[in-house]
Amino acid sequence: SSMMGLARVASSSSMSNSSSSMSSSFSSSSAASLVTTSLGDAPITIELPRPYDTHLCEPPSTTVTTTPAEIEKFFKTTYLMRRMEIACDVLYKGKFIRGFCHLYDGQEAIIVGIEAALTWNDSIVTSYRDHCTHLGRGGNVKEVIAELLGKAPGCSKGNGGSMHMYRKETNFYGGNGIVGAQVPLGAGLAFGHKYRNDNCVAITMYGDGAANQGQIFEAMNMAALWDLPCIFVCENNHYGMGTAEWRSAKSPEYYKRGDYIPGIKIDGMDCLSVKQGFAFAKEFALKNGPIIVEADTYRYHGHSMSDPGSTYRTRDEISGVRQERDPVDRMRKLLIDVVGTSPDQIKAWEKELRKEVDDAVEFAKNAPLPPDAQLYENIYVDGKGIEARGVEISNVNVLG
Repeated sequence: SSMMGLARVASSSSMSNSSSSMSSSFSSSSAASLVTTSLGDAPITIELPRPYDTHLCEPPSTTVTTTPAEIEKFFKTTYLMRRMEIACDVLYKGKFIRGFCHLYDGQEAIIVGIEAALTWNDSIVTSYRDHCTHLGRGGNVKEVIAELLGKAPGCSKGNGGSMHMYRKETNFYGGNGIVGAQVPLGAGLAFGHKYRNDNCVAITMYGDGAANQGQIFEAMNMAALWDLPCIFVCENNHYGMGTAEWRSAKSPEYYKRGDYIPGIKIDGMDCLSVKQGFAFAKEFALKNGPIIVEADTYRYHGHSMSDPGSTYRTRDEISGVRQERDPVDRMRKLLIDVVGTSPDQIKAWEKELRKEVDDAVEFAKNAPLPPDAQLYENIYVDGKGIEARGVEISNVNVLG
């Protein structure tokens, strides 16, 4: 194979480890509404190039079962996410997007792999780097870009912006702007699943920069005491804002940080590794309680659009990761070398996806702003009898 070490194709009959087919039992409808596929469903087995590291548990098999259609879906979804984030970069520099804006390019394989292993009945809550999480949960590019531009058709009606996307109908509980604050919320979502006994898990995501937050360890302790079906996910892109992990963490082995909680480290740049790892993590959490997943990944942009991303790392480092581990290129190589898809076909798909993003940008630019009255929704208009010393409360309805 000319896969340059990315994957080795194995015959279906070589799968002797029972856990090797585990991922096939975790179906997901997630990306179906985002992209369409045209390739077949004949099973393919692929050997992952990087093994899993584990803490207090046995690792899953590195032999993954997939199909041409799934590889096509992974490629299209990661490519669409990449193009969307690049469009966001252009819009921000053109001052169409204001305020905070944290891009996910480089990390797309994490959310794509998660959604391949879970269903939308499972809950997910994440940090402020949430654009692609919204897509993974069934949202569309128009909703994301409209929200970034503060327009009414946005996924949070133009109220939230980059950090506060939300899709309750598929159990996506946001985008959260406070570092680490979403982790206890995820433990609470897991408590809800256990209380309802619905055989679902909660995913609560945070970065290596948030990994030293005290509230994370409090949430882990409670989740372990109550055996909650919670998957704590550390997206380790190796820089907390502009600080390298080795400068901020005495122990950067984040999958071991739970001490008494088992953990697994996965290749967060490989959709198939993430898929297999989260299939394992979901089954483990439902049987045993919480588990930590560290996804080894990399962001190409700076921490946010105000960070050039080149003052604390070299351009050679960034280009080296792009050349060796890029998640989009990895799926493209699988399509060409394993599935046999022609480069012309892939270019045609890319053209369609670029047009989808371009159309979404034009839609968002031309979309209306939220009505002024929306400023006064979701708050108390009257004082509700509240008394505050030294403050005069007037029950004036400004809309009346």
